[in-house]
Amino acid sequence: MSMTAEINSPATTAHPRHTHFAAWACRLPFIVTLCIFLSPLAALAQSQSQENGKCPPETRKDDTVDTLHDVKIPDPYRWLEDQKSPETRAWIEAEDKCTDAYLKHARDRDAIAKRLTELMKVDEFSLATERAGRYFFAKRNKDQDLFVIYMRSGLNGPDQVLVDPHSLSPDHSTSVGLLEISKDAKLIAYEVRLGGADEVTPHFMDPDSRKDIPDQLPKADYFGLSITPNNKDVYYARTTPDGPRVFHHAMGADPATDQIIFGDGYKSDKIVTSELSEDGRYLTIQVIYGSGSTRSEIYFKDLQNDSPVKPIQNDLDNIFFGEIEDGAMYVRTNWNAPHWSVYKVDLSHPARDQWKQIIPESDATIDEMTPAGGKLIVRFVQNAVSHLKIFDADGTPSGELSLPSTGTVDGVSGHWDSPEIFVEFNSFSIPWSIYHYDLKKNQLDVWVAPKVPIDSANYVIDQVWYPSKDGTKIPMFLFYKKGLAKNGANPTLLTGYGGFDISSTPEYHAVAVTWADRGGIFALVNLRGGGEFGEAWHHAGMMEKKQNVFDDFIGAAEWLIENKFTDKNKLAIEGGSNGGLLVGAAETQRPDLFRAVVCSYPLLDMLRFQKFEEGPYWVPEYGSADDPEQFKYLLAYSPYQNVKDGTKYPATLFVTGDGDTRVDPLHARKMAARLQAASGSDQPILLLYDTKSGHSGGRPLNKQIEENTDILSFLTLQVGQQQNAQPAQQK
Repeated sequence: MSMTAEINSPATTAHPRHTHFAAWACRLPFIVTLCIFLSPLAALAQSQSQENGKCPPETRKDDTVDTLHDVKIPDPYRWLEDQKSPETRAWIEAEDKCTDAYLKHARDRDAIAKRLTELMKVDEFSLATERAGRYFFAKRNKDQDLFVIYMRSGLNGPDQVLVDPHSLSPDHSTSVGLLEISKDAKLIAYEVRLGGADEVTPHFMDPDSRKDIPDQLPKADYFGLSITPNNKDVYYARTTPDGPRVFHHAMGADPATDQIIFGDGYKSDKIVTSELSEDGRYLTIQVIYGSGSTRSEIYFKDLQNDSPVKPIQNDLDNIFFGEIEDGAMYVRTNWNAPHWSVYKVDLSHPARDQWKQIIPESDATIDEMTPAGGKLIVRFVQNAVSHLKIFDADGTPSGELSLPSTGTVDGVSGHWDSPEIFVEFNSFSIPWSIYHYDLKKNQLDVWVAPKVPIDSANYVIDQVWYPSKDGTKIPMFLFYKKGLAKNGANPTLLTGYGGFDISSTPEYHAVAVTWADRGGIFALVNLRGGGEFGEAWHHAGMMEKKQNVFDDFIGAAEWLIENKFTDKNKLAIEGGSNGGLLVGAAETQRPDLFRAVVCSYPLLDMLRFQKFEEGPYWVPEYGSADDPEQFKYLLAYSPYQNVKDGTKYPATLFVTGDGDTRVDPLHARKMAARLQAASGSDQPILLLYDTKSGHSGGRPLNKQIEENTDILSFLTLQVGQQQNAQPAQQK
């Protein structure tokens, strides 16, 4: 699912426990950015478009043809890959101008913007982290654009501002997030992010004086940063031009002299992470192959004895995630357990034959594990719904948290030596709320909940199952207002993800609520390729089996029509990143089935994706056209290569921006040009492009509201939602 928490998301939570790197690798927001700058070249392009009576204007084709494995592959818009060329910039500005003019025709823009403002301009918090009686978190007040980093002395003490990013950039495009807090709460690390880029710059601060200290690490992608208990050393993992590396930084030293302690020989197609144990003695190092979807290795280093880095696991083609506490490593893995299990590894006897399985595989998928309070807090996903269970350190069951509704546990924060944990929960009509749980008292309380004008009792969440093309039963959530009639004419927005072992569970989105308020159905389908039903479900939708994902999605659309929820003239689809690939493939394979498509930050040229930005991370999930066998199935579904001249394509809005340093925006540029030239319908093919937006969020709230308004305006123009639509009574 592409409409992730970045719609209203907090700044990065401090000390995230056991990051799911598949989620990092490919998820992205539904929202997009519109920002138009008219240069003389753009003005010239617009003048030409007006003379030709076309907006957007015709795009120049060139004669580029690649020969891959004896197959000729035309690429007439290769020139649009050059993001900085004057011709590309003029083309982008001309496209944006046309998009802006079109979206202004939506008569309900003001009503859409008003409802989005009500839903999004609210006080919002991130998960908190407790250290030495202090609580650190990010908060965005309802009248602010960005999240501010705060500290409290005591759970419910007054908020004290530590870092406010609003003064860092006039347009509020620079954001901050917590990275780490020292054990004594006397030192914090925070990141500064420009626009939506993945790269950040870590800074350090004394929270007592509220002043930065001189140490500042280089701008890069970071995958773990830990401060030792004496506050004298920092261990961190980041990307370098040579590949990922783990570094040791002595506070006060020049970062250019930081020592590499792990990573030599690993190339840029790997992700390397690092994390200190609570007592500061052990450093856990993990190597994730690509986006973490097929294989990982685990190592550890005893810092107390300065022993060499030693492997826990580096020879199996399975996924292993480990965390060290109290002299033991707790390992979550799909080794011999497609639904995952948990092992306890004694670091004094780490050989595999000494491992002890403490939480066995069950019919529910183990999706995350957080060591806290001397226990293991484990998130399960069963039938695409989150459950949170507690286990003792030996794996003995110790209870389950009663969650408020069918929905999603988005995060858990806690520490091994503290009984306090914080839980973030949300659902389609329940905004992100933070709960405080005391493991000793077995008490769950709401810590903060945004005051959003939503009455959850007015909405319905249904889960339905339907057969895909090969007969596999696929689940789908339907979210709508009570009283909806199954009359075959409800505007419906269908979304999904289907990749990288990521589970798509019910989550809150202001766009989905606004859609439902206007009489529409929001449909979230749990496609193969995701993690909802374990590794077999994931593998059934990756590599040469990727077509199953598209078949599942097309099957969902057909089911909605056959069961009188909607029809093809009222059906819109949306997806981003891997979900952008999803809707791009669905559109090129079944252009007759959809009225409108929103395709955000997408992968669309699957023969060249591995050559750009973080594309090498995703080869284990998709394959690569460099391989002759993988080339065959990639060519068969790659959206860019499967556009057919004269086909009547649905209305399409591509969303991307220069700030995307994860999925190169060249995909959306080339595909927009290709569809504009090829489509035989009179439906608009538009590009919404921003110079700062990207995968990693950080955009100001007012921009988010504007962007969501643009997308809902586009969809409303296509499927005909009415202002303040009142659903008919159920027949």
